[in-house]
Amino acid sequence: MAARLARFLLLCGLAARGPASKMKVVEEPNTFGLNNPFLPQTSRLQPKRDPSPVSGPAHLFRLSGKCFSLVESTYKYEFCPFHNVTQHEQTFRWNAYSGILGIWHEWEIANNTFRGMWMRDGDSCRTRSRQSKVELTCGKSNRLAHVSEPSTCVYALTFETPLVCHPHSLLVYPALPTALQQRWDQVEQDLADELITPQGYEKLLRALFEDAGYLKTPEESESAQQEGGGQGLVFDTLDSCSKAHRELSKEIKRLKSVLTQHGIPYTKPAGTPTSEHLGSKTPIDRTAERLQGDPGLRGNSL
Repeated sequence: MAARLARFLLLCGLAARGPASKMKVVEEPNTFGLNNPFLPQTSRLQPKRDPSPVSGPAHLFRLSGKCFSLVESTYKYEFCPFHNVTQHEQTFRWNAYSGILGIWHEWEIANNTFRGMWMRDGDSCRTRSRQSKVELTCGKSNRLAHVSEPSTCVYALTFETPLVCHPHSLLVYPALPTALQQRWDQVEQDLADELITPQGYEKLLRALFEDAGYLKTPEESESAQQEGGGQGLVFDTLDSCSKAHRELSKEIKRLKSVLTQHGIPYTKPAGTPTSEHLGSKTPIDRTAERLQGDPGLRGNSL
């Protein structure tokens, strides 16, 4: 009885102090899928290769080392000039996607003008790699203005910058070193003198842009695709395949444990082979299935 009376008096005392103050809610910064506990710790953005060297108009070099982001719908896109393009799904799904949409590869050139930046060899997408084309347009500030996916796993980005507002800011000829400018002059003269055909003229210009580092040779593009495109798909030996299988099985057990711990149901997709069947298969060389790299022909567009 005394305990009840004491509790009643305490409640009366609290009420006498006036209306209760509002509870302050401190929101923890949300990282969405970037630090998802269900993902393995090794699941970070892992580029297939290094970016190509910085090239093109010198006044654009100041963009190197900077990144610009844009949030559209449930995705955050980030464009780092001369480095890469990434995408982060901003949802609370346990398997929210974060990946690379392309690594700096080469310029697209048409009519003596830098038309766009190609980012290739991104994360795998079925039988190919994700790739992005970034178009540079005049704007009051440096900002990523728009992102779309005109075709599966091929992205189109629009980047606004005051660095390209001058009508000559994206011309190729002024960006070339003197030696290559003289070489171009000679090619123009040979075409005017009908010493070369229009097709020969295009080939000579292509070679000139490759020597300047603006375009990649077909061999370089193919090599880059082979270095990155087969990661995780081809094993040199049976031992390496077995080791990868053991690591994958261990990771699957870890994920199942985490899902069970949080009360999240999971089912095995229909048609998925059991681990015993996986372990008994012989490695298959899928070199022929790799996507051949686009050589980046002049005038290439989405």
